[in-house]
Amino acid sequence: MIRPPVDIQIAGATLPAHTTNTLIIGSGAAALNAALQLLAHGQRDIMLVTQRWGAGASNEAGSDKQTYYKLALAHGTLDSPRLMAEDLFQGGSMHGDIALCEAQHSAQAFYHLVGRGVPFPHDRYGAYVGYRTDHDPRGRATSAGPLTSHLMCECLGQAVRDAGVAIFDLHQVVALLTREAGGEKHVCGAVALDQRRLDSGQGGFVAFNAVNVILATGGPGGMYRASVYPESQVGSTGLALAIGAVAHNLTESQFGLASIKFRWNLSGSYQQVVPRYLSTDAAGGDVREFLNDAFPDLRTLAGAIFRKGYEWPFDSAKVQDRGSSLIDVLVYQETVRRGRRAFLDFTRNPTDPAGREPFAPERLDDEARVYLQRSGALGATPIERLRQMNEPAYELYRAHGIDLASDLLEIAVCAQHNNGGLVGNEWWESNIRHLFPIGEVNGTHGVRRPGGAALNAGQVGGLRAALFTARRYAEPPPSVDDYARLATPQIAACIEFAGQATGQASAGGLRPEQAIDEIQQRMSSCAAIVREASAVTAATEAAWHLYDRVGRELACAAPQALPAAFCALDMCLTHAVYLEALGEYLEQGGQSRGSYLVLDPRGEPLGTKLDEEWRCRLAQPADFVSQKILEVHVTPDRQVQKRWVDIRPIPDVDGWFETVWNDYRHDRIVR
Repeated sequence: MIRPPVDIQIAGATLPAHTTNTLIIGSGAAALNAALQLLAHGQRDIMLVTQRWGAGASNEAGSDKQTYYKLALAHGTLDSPRLMAEDLFQGGSMHGDIALCEAQHSAQAFYHLVGRGVPFPHDRYGAYVGYRTDHDPRGRATSAGPLTSHLMCECLGQAVRDAGVAIFDLHQVVALLTREAGGEKHVCGAVALDQRRLDSGQGGFVAFNAVNVILATGGPGGMYRASVYPESQVGSTGLALAIGAVAHNLTESQFGLASIKFRWNLSGSYQQVVPRYLSTDAAGGDVREFLNDAFPDLRTLAGAIFRKGYEWPFDSAKVQDRGSSLIDVLVYQETVRRGRRAFLDFTRNPTDPAGREPFAPERLDDEARVYLQRSGALGATPIERLRQMNEPAYELYRAHGIDLASDLLEIAVCAQHNNGGLVGNEWWESNIRHLFPIGEVNGTHGVRRPGGAALNAGQVGGLRAALFTARRYAEPPPSVDDYARLATPQIAACIEFAGQATGQASAGGLRPEQAIDEIQQRMSSCAAIVREASAVTAATEAAWHLYDRVGRELACAAPQALPAAFCALDMCLTHAVYLEALGEYLEQGGQSRGSYLVLDPRGEPLGTKLDEEWRCRLAQPADFVSQKILEVHVTPDRQVQKRWVDIRPIPDVDGWFETVWNDYRHDRIVR
């Protein structure tokens, strides 16, 4: 069902207004699945708007064999949705009802992808076998190769196009629109920039009139300078924060080792083949195997590198006793603190820190040796072992101009995923009614999550949101006249900001790229894997100062720079709220946990070969911050409200068939 647009006049501009029941923002795996799930439930009155079809983390990110986390479904492996929910919940700061939903729908979501053509491997008996990923006790992981999420988007996207869903490509949503109803705030649409009409004299603005908005724009990947997010994955969390949506767990992001010339996660087989770690000075001289300073012998060093494969995210609990995450700290110290450059070398094996023996697979500890033997990867060098184990992982870099058989691979500790984000209930609905954040923008994960759980969560979120909107929010949208009366002041504010920014071009004001550069420097310096209370306090104050400047002084050299201007505004609000949350966590005594260290001079030293500043204490289960989840939201007068809420336990569900069947027949399930 596609209605023709109706032109509306606002603040001297003429805007086409499109009307639909459900507007989906984004074109990644979560967004595309939401569209297909809506169609499956009979709701065809949908539109999908995206900044660029094929952009974003789902389409452009991956790893050695990108993981999809699901219920174990093969042969004799014992598993259940309850067990999976418990493992998700035990990661910390995750609500139990959400964990149960993600586990209970796991097989359904996975087999939907299989049915759409995603080539997940199975054996001759039809078993979708699994392997162990990070924070995974049961080998639930599967993969379709380095580009799993891209293949998901490819298959789901083709199905969306085949179904004739209205797609608005090259449209950047710059604001969500709201109305008041029954004492609550409801979303009622959005305003976007048509990037093909920026120089039309009207600013390229487009209005969308909708009953429901499914927000699937991914995490705010643009906030960090050291980032493995694809450059197209900027994020738009600020859209929801600006209208008062509640967020939680904003302190919890995931960081890990990645290549920086070509942004890619260096997990799995890239580490399991045990490459050599090198550092140089800024000019490429003074080559050192810097890990050797912190490990006593080759067996210990090689074991830590090997485990970095399936313990890839930096984990503050895996630093002590020469754990695998000590490697991340050493890379960070070498690159950020000492200003050197770090590399992986796949052409040569690591040397023995003790200088006693050459590298050989048979000298590895049992875990690494057996894994390489069973994988048929016993070559003489890391590159030989990589090609024996995972040829696509090698070819991926070759396709991007990097030959691991001869080239050093420059690396850094990079931002990779936001475990926190916007709050949603068990149907993924925000406190802003009719707004459904799904995928990474929705913060279902807590402190730790199994690798690949985010892909499952995005699919489940789309499934749940689609079911709820189709059953409970299927009413027709309001008339364009009624919509325009509600939306005019909000759309006018966007037009005014654009006019002010383009009007200041000749005055030499703050350029969007300058604002974004400042945000990225700030977040990478004090809100990445190392955090200190004094630095966060100063950064928060500077963040709000920049937000004021962006609102007043942002200058676009031409209308074509307006998308970057709105991006800078969104990112600026987002990073200020993230810093507010981090400051609150530290004020409440929060210590190192998950994927970051809180430096504490009273803490324990992390290693004898680390600089003296590396002292930390780990957060404990009995700590206040471990017993609660921090929720934040921005009030209309720009105050950031913070509250600590209890973690909801996993529901103890009876599951008596006759009762459930009766509720199902009488439509009492979706509520």
